[in-house]
Amino acid sequence: MKRVWLVGLDGCRAGWVAAFVRPDGDEMRVRIIERFGDVLAAPEAPAIVAVDIPIGLPEHIGPEGRGPERAIRPLLGARQSSVFSVPSRTAIYAADFSSACAAALATSTPPRKVSKQLFMIAPKIKEVDTVLRADRATIGRVCEVHPELAFWRLNGEQALDQPKKVKGTCYAPGFTLRRGLLVEAGIPMSVVEAAPPRGAGVDDLLDALACATVARRIHAAHARPFPDPPGRDAFDLPVAIWA
Repeated sequence: MKRVWLVGLDGCRAGWVAAFVRPDGDEMRVRIIERFGDVLAAPEAPAIVAVDIPIGLPEHIGPEGRGPERAIRPLLGARQSSVFSVPSRTAIYAADFSSACAAALATSTPPRKVSKQLFMIAPKIKEVDTVLRADRATIGRVCEVHPELAFWRLNGEQALDQPKKVKGTCYAPGFTLRRGLLVEAGIPMSVVEAAPPRGAGVDDLLDALACATVARRIHAAHARPFPDPPGRDAFDLPVAIWA
């Protein structure tokens, strides 16, 4: 019987860090894939793609924000600042930051601009959104995840007390903590301690590996969506972060 592959995916400068894993065991493949669509078409044909990117974009944002962000922030303690506020689809598809802010203001109550951090990943959000809307068969394979929520799960459902970076600089104690949790979760030490692929940072690699642990949980039907049950956007895409 053919054994399946799963993949954890995190955005990076060169595209996406893809951490391919089997549902169990030590076999792994880590590499850069330039485009999201190429992940789905990869030779591994991953049955589950656990990607750190918002899926399911609202037409309008209410006072409490998008459901998944609202659901997971209270769980993450000091790490909740890593959960960016997602604006409307119109704002995500805006041509430039000024237009995105104008669109976000017009499609939120109370009116709110889009953050610079979120706008910087808007091209990747659009990339995933476009693929999923164009091929509905992919929707069941692709799940939104968040690395800090994945580490919360690996840490016994406790928020991590160490950041990955301090003032933009890699923070060794935070990396050590996350590496230890990944090894405990069954990711080989050789992979966890390896140098990241060219075009990615150490944090990108560790986040992709964390996403891969959630892919395993989803495949085993052990993962939970936040919120539960998931919402749906105007294109019937699921709106939930899994862990």
